[in-house]
Amino acid sequence: MIIDPRFEKLAEGLTGFSTTLKKGERVLIDAFDVPDAMVIALIRSARARGAMPYVQIHRARVTRELALGAEEAQFNAAVEIELARMKQMNAYIALRGSENIFEAADVPSARVQLVSRIMKPVIDQRVNKTKWVVLRWPTSAMAQQATLSTEAFEDFYFKVCTLDYARMKPGMRALAELMQKTDRVHITGPGTDLRFSIKGIGAKECGGQFNIPDGEVFSCPVRESVEGVVQYNAPTVYLGASFDSIRLAFKKGKIVEATSNNTPKLNQILDSDPGARYIGEFALGFNPHILEPMRDILFDEKIAGSFHFTPGQAYEDCGNGNKSQVHWDMVCIQRPEYGGGEIRFDGKLVRKDGLFLPKALQKLNPDYLLAAG
Repeated sequence: MIIDPRFEKLAEGLTGFSTTLKKGERVLIDAFDVPDAMVIALIRSARARGAMPYVQIHRARVTRELALGAEEAQFNAAVEIELARMKQMNAYIALRGSENIFEAADVPSARVQLVSRIMKPVIDQRVNKTKWVVLRWPTSAMAQQATLSTEAFEDFYFKVCTLDYARMKPGMRALAELMQKTDRVHITGPGTDLRFSIKGIGAKECGGQFNIPDGEVFSCPVRESVEGVVQYNAPTVYLGASFDSIRLAFKKGKIVEATSNNTPKLNQILDSDPGARYIGEFALGFNPHILEPMRDILFDEKIAGSFHFTPGQAYEDCGNGNKSQVHWDMVCIQRPEYGGGEIRFDGKLVRKDGLFLPKALQKLNPDYLLAAG
């Protein structure tokens, strides 16, 4: 089979840089509505590194049908099978390319939550015990979300996803070191006045090892430290439903008020379990190629000049111990055209209107990263 050279370049990055596959390692390739040619490119690239590839093929309409009739006994059996397989894997690569991001919109919330709860051990095993990377696959639906032609979006996609992420390393390292020393964070902007502590939590650099596209450093608030209000200005899709203008108010770490264009559904999700009303991640995004939201969180959470503040499950690395079946990355963009905003660490202004101010962190600003490329 003749394969598009862009597929081969992307596969090389995923198996070489993102998951650093080594001889004898097992890698599960999870393909959701992705062309066979891309899956084959990944198989070939994994084999070239001496790794052993395994493949699982998904179709969104089939997954929806299973979820519509989800029963606990059925998925209890499924989780045993999937968990046993994941425990055999050293690495995991997932590509998701469904044409319809709202395919699961009519699946009852109770069914979705049932599946999420039961299958959570598989996700935990993958996230905490394997080298993993997850990315979307370009579709005409994604192009429409991004208000671009299909061809223009594909060009954008492969430019972003095959970026030399190593260029971000110096700035990311400096930001992570600063966050590791920080106690108090104060974020202000239109509708936002948020205070919390990240003392003792640590920080983790994300430059192409976990998500593609990438470009963030994340930490996590001390669980009960969050006070104030945040107004998100990027639209979001979660569990097949669309949300705009989400506003969350906090008291002693807990979300005590939540509103949006779909307030009942928002609160239904936040009531999934006790941990869903606490924050499990705080991150700063700085991918220079990603500037506008497109209702796809793997892109939107990396928007240059943004931060995300995530209700639900915390990661084991840089986490606060919060447990939940929910992990919902909600994004606020602070560049001037989105109203601006400021982020202070221990009283010092670190980022203003989306641009980092300390000299060592200026290497994460778009002008530097694009010039470096």
